[in-house]
Amino acid sequence: MTLPIAVQDFLDAVHQRDASAVAECFTPDGEYHFAVPQEPARGRAAIARTFEKILGASDKVQWDIVTAAVDDRRVWLERVDRFWFSGREVPIECVGVVELDVEGSISVVRDYCDMSVWRARREAAAEPVG
Repeated sequence: MTLPIAVQDFLDAVHQRDASAVAECFTPDGEYHFAVPQEPARGRAAIARTFEKILGASDKVQWDIVTAAVDDRRVWLERVDRFWFSGREVPIECVGVVELDVEGSISVVRDYCDMSVWRARREAAAEPVG
């Protein structure tokens, strides 16, 4: 499946851990809902700050697409978001809904995941080995 250019650019920027490039994939007034129902980051500057925190805390990031569906100006992405901290992988299953404006830029991303699972996995990864 071929993803819209802005969505592929968004994923590439995440993998490169480039918060500014992530934000540029959005419309100037775009919204990123990191984990619904938390309040979204609104506007490119807020989206860049959000991704600086998300991406800056990890050594490596890889969001793997399990399935994708594209319908006019909406994209559904079933993903496994993988983050590495001190060499230890912490995955989280996620579903993202991406809305595009008429020019093809991202206007809204809503990510749905179980934050309690994420926190537990993150804490387990922080525990000393052995």
